[in-house]
Amino acid sequence: MREASPDAGHKTSDAVLDRLMRLHPKVIDLSLGRVERLLALLDHPEQRLAPVLHVAGTNGKGSLLAFLRAMLEAAGQGVQVYTSPHLVRFHERIRLTTGLIDEAALIALLERCEAINGPEPITFFEVTTAAAFLAFAEEPADILLLETGLGGRLDATNMIARPRLTAITPIALDHQQFLGTTLEAIAGEKAGIMKPGVTCVVGPQEPAVLAVLDRHAQGIGAPLFACGRDWRFAPTAAGFRYEDASGVRDLPKPVLRGSHQVANAALAVACAAQLGDFGVDGKAMDAGLTTASWPARLQRLTQGPLAEALPKTTGAGGWELWLDGGHNPAAGVALAESLQDWRDRPLDLIYGMLDTKVAAGYLEALAPLAHSLQAVRIPGEAASLSAEAAAGHAVKAGIDAAPAASVTEALHAIVAKAKRPGRILICGSLYLAGQVLRDNG
Repeated sequence: MREASPDAGHKTSDAVLDRLMRLHPKVIDLSLGRVERLLALLDHPEQRLAPVLHVAGTNGKGSLLAFLRAMLEAAGQGVQVYTSPHLVRFHERIRLTTGLIDEAALIALLERCEAINGPEPITFFEVTTAAAFLAFAEEPADILLLETGLGGRLDATNMIARPRLTAITPIALDHQQFLGTTLEAIAGEKAGIMKPGVTCVVGPQEPAVLAVLDRHAQGIGAPLFACGRDWRFAPTAAGFRYEDASGVRDLPKPVLRGSHQVANAALAVACAAQLGDFGVDGKAMDAGLTTASWPARLQRLTQGPLAEALPKTTGAGGWELWLDGGHNPAAGVALAESLQDWRDRPLDLIYGMLDTKVAAGYLEALAPLAHSLQAVRIPGEAASLSAEAAAGHAVKAGIDAAPAASVTEALHAIVAKAKRPGRILICGSLYLAGQVLRDNG
């Protein structure tokens, strides 16, 4: 890894990232031309990477990669990971075999990309993806787990000519303004990561979605390894059962909470099965499923100012504070399914969402479970719904809702009205989740 310049101690990556945000008037402008040009100027780091597992889909990409990273590392592999967005610090997006990229190396890589790009328009995601490719190319590794940012076909990560494997998680409605207004259109964009002769592992899909993926795969000659057809899974009392042509395997309950995580874990097992030369045996699979870590996915907060603001109770049945970053209708449905056994106590929501998301479908899924909702604006996000607008969506969904000035104020309002201890879930946006983790230490 290249070292930062001598005066890097007086710089911060945040300052460089802020400059890079201004290189294109649009935050999102799906195209490959700009990143192709920059990668060529950087002598094609995307051609010097470890074997790549490229992942697209709507929900579950991060959880899938968390399970896969834990499995591969348990098998002794050196794993790099690229994910987005980050929760607290940008460094979370670039994980090297030794851990998250350090500040000096990040500054050096970003400035290399900034200097060679010059004043040419390029989006923030495109230039930072190029920097990530540089980081990965300059460090030995056994495998790179690469997550798309948005879509697939025109995503900046889709510059890998021949990945080792591709995977597509469940596809649902999201980012319709960029990817299309139907599941079929969105599936067509996600299918763009498939490559001729490269197996694509497909998670659970609606029949119409699988039909689109099938047609695309057949058209380019990409073998499909699809859930429900080539492999299947079912929950069990102890975890879940996975089955494909090679046999049946009983696996432990995934460490990540939520019933939907069984599907993510099973997809990880299916991917591992297609990476036979990476040594992910049964022991490594078990270890990965029970040790994976992925924050803000139905995560309980037990420390920090917010958790400490709850009234102290002893024994079972006290106050609990939870956090989840799911943000589209399918995520709302998955979250609601995971909360079915929470009916023993009141569940109050603290909710914020971007104005680019479909609030109605998300909230309607949670409405039967929610006692009340406090709506907040996501701090620092220009695209956030106002607290008043977010509360209005909740009322339309049938939830008793009111706006609040902050998460802290919302928490205090819930506690003040409560007749007995309950659960508080902060939800609706990954950006809100990141802000909570940042503020809560």
